[in-house]
Formats: sequence, C-alpha cells, structure tokens
Amino acid sequence: MSDRIPLLIDTDPGVDDALALLMAFNDPRHEVVGLTIAAGNVGLQHTVRNALKLREVAGQLQVPVFAGCDRPLVHAPREDAAHVHGRDGFGDVGYPDPAGQAEDEHAALAILRLSHEHAGRLVLVALGPLTNLALALRLDPALPQRVARLVVMGGAVSAHGNITPVAEFNVGFDPEAAHVVLSGFPKYDLADWEATLAHGFHHREVEKWLAADSPRARFYDAISRQTRLWSEDRRGDHWHSADALAMAWALEPDGALETAERPVAVETEGRLTRGLTAVDWNRQTGAPDNARILLRYDQARFDARVRAALAAG
Repeated sequence: MSDRIPLLIDTDPGVDDALALLMAFNDPRHEVVGLTIAAGNVGLQHTVRNALKLREVAGQLQVPVFAGCDRPLVHAPREDAAHVHGRDGFGDVGYPDPAGQAEDEHAALAILRLSHEHAGRLVLVALGPLTNLALALRLDPALPQRVARLVVMGGAVSAHGNITPVAEFNVGFDPEAAHVVLSGFPKYDLADWEATLAHGFHHREVEKWLAADSPRARFYDAISRQTRLWSEDRRGDHWHSADALAMAWALEPDGALETAERPVAVETEGRLTRGLTAVDWNRQTGAPDNARILLRYDQARFDARVRAALAAG
C-alpha cells in the first residue's frame, strides 16, 4: 500500500476544475486514484473529454476517468456555465483529441469501489454538482463510514449566490443531489462561493504565473483566457477560482486560518430560494453541526500552490 493519501476527485471540468486538478497532480503527499465526472459547467461529453485531456497534459495517463451522470437527479438545469467556460468548457480553443478514453465503469460505482479499496483513508473532493456522489450514497448509505474526509466546493453561506440571487452554481445545478449528500454525510468540509470571493488572485500576478515555461502553464493560459477576460470585465482586478481554493484546503488542511462549524441544509422547493444553502448560524434548529465552513485560508500558501502547479513540468 502506498504511503500517499488516496484522493478521489468528483468534478465537471471546467476551467477552475482544471486548475484544481493540476494542483492535485502536483502534490507529492496525495495520489489521485480516480476522476469521476458529471455534467455541470457543460455537458458530460465535454466534461469527460476535458478530464481526459487534462490528465494527458499533466502526464497522468495512469489516472482512470469515469463518466457519470449526464443530468441532475430530478429537474433539468436552467442553464450551464458555458458563458463563463466556453461551449466546450475549456475556452473553445479547439485542442486536439485527448489520449485514451473513459473507463466502462459508471462514476457512482467507481466511487463505491474505490471507497472500499481505500476504506478509512480516502479523501473525496467534490468540485461540481453532487449528482454522482448522491447516486453512490443512495446505492450505499454506508459510504460516509469509509471516507476519511469529504471536501465540497459548493453553496453560498450567507445567500449571495452566483447562479440565482441566493444559490451557488454547483448546488443550484442539482439541489436534490446536494440535499442527499449534505444530509447523508454527518461531517464534511465546505468551501463556498463567498470564501472564493475573499481569496482572489490579481490578474497581473496570474499572467506572470502563466508565463512559466511548462506545458501545463501554456495549456492553462489558453483554456482560461476567455474566463479570465470575462472575470476582469465583471469582477475587477481579481480573478477567482472556487475549485482551486477547495483543492488547496483538501491538500493542505492546516492552511485554513478560520473555520466555523454549523448545521447546513439545502432548500429544494422554494420558488425564489431553490438551491439555497441554509446555514443555521445561531443554532436555532437543534440540528447537529454537519459542516465545517471555510472562512479564511492562508493566501500566500494558496498562491504558492497555484504557481507551483502551473510551473510543474
């Protein structure tokens, strides 16, 4: 058995997912044991292709890719995030077909199998809509007992959403799946959209990092250009990568400078509030504290991880 910590990443690549994956591939203490893929930022045919391409660029062809759910559990999504990430999720740069293909095993089944193979040690990082993980949990409610740590990028803990006025994209894309997962795991770490906005990178610094003489930096520069321009036009001097922040916390937990443990639930029915992550800040409901919410992360450590991931050979 390897001494490295097994890391399973459920994702919907996506430009910010790509940065998070590069960070994971570059971390010597963790071994990426699989990528389970869902629809989200764009359709499943694109997110699977993007995962395959990214592992090729990173020189990680041994990492298996598993295609999962191509739609939410119950309702068709109102929209995807192609306007941010490009129609293909990777900036519409027209990259060549990736090497290899996805495994035959469905992502939800792969999650369950890998949780048995790495029982008690597996770190599971969820960077997209929680559809695959919800399906796995419905198939086997004992899944949380085998996962050492679940880190979720999702939600907006004071209801400042980015897909609706109150909902963050990953939760808002499939609220029913988020409800299943966030009520089914008794403890998890939550890196939400509002923490993302508090941990941005200055655009000029990012441009310096992307000038590194490495295939990863050149590829990421190309696929992220559209979303960085979109961000600069709408959000000013800083660019934000939600999935990269979640991954930094997953890889280096002691980089968290401030967290809060509170009960969190997901609203699935409200006409105006569907997809809301309801945080019981005052502990009024009597529900147990199920979420450890990231409030502040060491920005210098975060910057250094991103810079190193882009510069890696």
